Amino acid sequence: MYDSTLNARARTGATDIDEGPGAPDSGQHRLPVRTRRYVLPPLAATIERRLLVSYRLDAEVAASLLPEGLRPQLVDGSAVAGICLLRLGAFRPAFIRTQIGWGAENAAHRIAVEWDEPVEGSAVTGRSDGSSDATGDTASEPSARTRTRSGVYIPVRHSASRVPQLAGGRLFPGVHRHARFDVHETPSRLAVGFTAPDARVALDVDVIPDADWSSSLFSSVDEASAFYRRGSVGWSPSRGPASAPRYDGLELKTDAWKVAAGRIRSIRSSFFDALPAGRAEVDSVLVMRDVQMRWAIV
Repeated sequence: MYDSTLNARARTGATDIDEGPGAPDSGQHRLPVRTRRYVLPPLAATIERRLLVSYRLDAEVAASLLPEGLRPQLVDGSAVAGICLLRLGAFRPAFIRTQIGWGAENAAHRIAVEWDEPVEGSAVTGRSDGSSDATGDTASEPSARTRTRSGVYIPVRHSASRVPQLAGGRLFPGVHRHARFDVHETPSRLAVGFTAPDARVALDVDVIPDADWSSSLFSSVDEASAFYRRGSVGWSPSRGPASAPRYDGLELKTDAWKVAAGRIRSIRSSFFDALPAGRAEVDSVLVMRDVQMRWAIV
């Protein structure tokens, strides 16, 4: 039995907020139905700290947690899921100077995904079984009408700030739920956790040399870094009824991508701990610090 509140929302796209009717996606693996058009310009921020935790997840379990139109992105036969624990600073429209902006602790549970989208007038490559190598590259199989894209599905986002809770899904993409965060950081160790009505996470990480890092999914820090960088588009449920789900898309961009290796001392996640025994295994963690980012609405 793994029907926790967050797991159930992952499968249905529910947001508990009914803001009008929509239409469900009818494509087998086509891009999820998009939601309203936002008018905000591109957004910018400093990622003051980001922990990217990877789990090796059973492919069938991963597929059961995804909305129609998305499929798990597979590495070595397994889906890749995880948790992003993120502290943003100077979050603002990109044209505003960096000294001004909002900042707060945020979190997201994520599943790496693929989908097909139309391509007009050109042949592209894809793979019908959804598998890829750890960098996200798919094997060549001609298709004149679609191309395969990779990204992540985020069933729910959490934040310590009321700003994204009020504005998310209204002024900019991404519905956020309130959570209380507990953070203790030094240059070599990071302990981050949060508690919310629908989720609990506690993570303790050491920053280590790349040579000491290990993973069953990726052969090196560079390979894991490339996998995450390529999955730059995030889809998450928009505001609206679960019976007619729609989704917001954000694309993360940076010219200064950099990661460091981490080693997990301990981890608890109500989302992954609620899955059937042996279906979700914690794999590894990457650490990002002081990276300038931009977000564009998809």
